Amino acid sequence: MRDIYLDNAATTALEPRVLDAMLPYFTERPANPSSFHSMGLRAKEAVAAARGTVAGILNSREDEVLFTSGGTESDNLAVVGIPRAYVAKGRHVITSAIEHPAVLEPLLHLQKKSEIELTVLPVDRFGMVDPAAVVAALRPETVFVSIMYANNEIGTIQPIAEIGKEILKWRKEHATPLPYFHSDACQASGACPLDVEKLHVDAMSVNGSKIYGPKGVGILYLRRGVALDPLVRGGGQERGIRAGTENVPGIVGLATALSLARQEMEKENARLIALRDRLIAGLLAIPKTRLNGHPTVRLPNNVNISFLDIEGEAAVLYLDAEGIYVSTGSACASTSLDPSHVILATGLSYEGAHGSLRFTLGKHTTADDIERVIAVMPGVVQKLRVMSPVNLDMKYFA
Repeated sequence: MRDIYLDNAATTALEPRVLDAMLPYFTERPANPSSFHSMGLRAKEAVAAARGTVAGILNSREDEVLFTSGGTESDNLAVVGIPRAYVAKGRHVITSAIEHPAVLEPLLHLQKKSEIELTVLPVDRFGMVDPAAVVAALRPETVFVSIMYANNEIGTIQPIAEIGKEILKWRKEHATPLPYFHSDACQASGACPLDVEKLHVDAMSVNGSKIYGPKGVGILYLRRGVALDPLVRGGGQERGIRAGTENVPGIVGLATALSLARQEMEKENARLIALRDRLIAGLLAIPKTRLNGHPTVRLPNNVNISFLDIEGEAAVLYLDAEGIYVSTGSACASTSLDPSHVILATGLSYEGAHGSLRFTLGKHTTADDIERVIAVMPGVVQKLRVMSPVNLDMKYFA
């Protein structure tokens, strides 16, 4: 019986077409793009071509595309670098309670060091940020806002374009270029449009490993004119903003993966939504369960269910023994046994959040895979509930 990998929000398999594009830059064309000889120039041209591809997809200028080591660095570069660059203008920053740790933790660190004053906006029971709440939190000293495009744990897609439009309106009314608006689009990249002009963002993070591209490479879109205090110094690469020899194979692979994702997005989204909705229906047939995140305004591949009276970590191990691979939340937080901060932010109780599982589908997921999970899951839940010392009332799902 084949293994069923349903942890694509953590990382995806490398697409063979992406690997084919990358291979020459590991072997035949290994040169540093900063080298002046002809092989170095060819490497430089490959990076430039990849930057042009990405810029076309983002509807941005080529010099607004910065390559990084991944989504975490892209997020850190934006949420630390931009507020530090504008500290003379103000110290107020706004974010949401459901952000990825790559956004929340550096912001909380800056707050602890008294570099910023941080407002963390609540979300509704579906994990949605209210654009009106963003506007209400804006102040003359607000320099930066960061709201993720789509949540990596519960899949809710945020109204980024509406939030961006409201921030632009506020700027115009107050005759100021601030605050700048950043969005972590790492989970949204393969499923949602990335036109930065339509989204009205000034900075946006993208990660290769979420879109069947290579690990260890990412993008930060940074609108021309937005200043940023670099985190990595020591070279002139990436407009002097991100020092270090460019990861040429990774950059070529990321641009290829992003291009393929855009070409195939509409068809693949429709396929995944059908599988996602079947899985949701099958799992919610188990007693004492709840869907986390918005029922419809969610990523096509995301299913996050809370099962009362079980431990999510134990369920992951039982499913692993069946050859089914899922997670309890963000892979970046897998060393912690605490319930997801995202699910708690939606108002679910501590007890309810502890039994949450995330199933994230991918391009290799089949209808037969979904039916097998639906068949296996009731037995896993029953075994764990028999062993559980608790038998909680459904009020804990309220």
